[in-house]
Amino acid sequence: MIKNNLTAAALLGALVLASCESKERLYIYNWTYYTPPGVLEKFEQEYNIEVIEDNFDSNESMYTKIKAGGADFDIVFPSCDYTKIMIDQGMLSEIDHSRLVNLKNIDPLVLKQADYDPEMRYSVPYYWGAAGITVNTEKIPEFERSWALLGQSGLAGRVTMLDDPREVFGDALKFLGYSVNTQNPEEIVQAVALIKNQWLPNIHRFDAEAFAKNYATGSFWVVQGYPEGIFEEISGNTAMLLNTEFFIPQEGGPAYIDSMCILQDAKNIDAAHKFIDFIHRPEIYAEFCDTFRFPATVNIPARDLLKMKPMYQVEDLMNTELKKDVGEALTYYTTAWQELR
Repeated sequence: MIKNNLTAAALLGALVLASCESKERLYIYNWTYYTPPGVLEKFEQEYNIEVIEDNFDSNESMYTKIKAGGADFDIVFPSCDYTKIMIDQGMLSEIDHSRLVNLKNIDPLVLKQADYDPEMRYSVPYYWGAAGITVNTEKIPEFERSWALLGQSGLAGRVTMLDDPREVFGDALKFLGYSVNTQNPEEIVQAVALIKNQWLPNIHRFDAEAFAKNYATGSFWVVQGYPEGIFEEISGNTAMLLNTEFFIPQEGGPAYIDSMCILQDAKNIDAAHKFIDFIHRPEIYAEFCDTFRFPATVNIPARDLLKMKPMYQVEDLMNTELKKDVGEALTYYTTAWQELR
């Protein structure tokens, strides 16, 4: 009897193991704080597909890892300038529109801006947004909604900016009235002077990883960066939530369209298409936006389904400018960046 029970238990264990091993998997490579766990759980339950997620903190690190090989991802979420680079270098697989019934929900205004892939041959927009400034209003009750805040007196060591040259220079360039995609070295020189002389005395460090956690501890009062990470870190702190404000400066700044792209050597093509289509169901896209208090910038029907008041509005993006591939002029930015580090 004992022997029979042991045999049955072993058989059951083998069946469970076999089931786990045969379960389809989808590997995604996305920005940190950008994929709500609840959305992933709903997708896994509906399709019986296990989602394996890895995260990156910059387009440069994402691109370098994939370019080096050895990273078995199916879907990646690059910003528009790197989407174009990856399209041009043959790193992405074509999207099969016949599998995506929810493409009709995507705002034509977003596609009009996505001149690098307006027909969504290789990319499907995930989110249109911009970095801005998050302020601890308990420490700074009055302030100008401008990039000039980064140079305000009394903030030495209390400011951080992203460790991202295109973002930092883009902020300075827009403040000076120039394009975030300028290829004019003289304009970049002026941006360097502005950052060095007015902003750098306040900046504790350039940080794309821990800025949200450090804001949550009260170490920093003014943070240039993406708001979703900060609001995730302070979600359980009622007092800090009441004393935190995010805004996109009146001068505008660099904007982004992050897209869902299937890599050229992806192994789980069918699952990848299912995931992309799932994200653009209006109720799922609304859940994604509500999680981070985003406006539903890409998916039009989702705008009527939001339950949370967004931290900014679609209209706030109108003065922003998409970062684009600046070609050989990128060396101007990288050289200038070394002067600030």
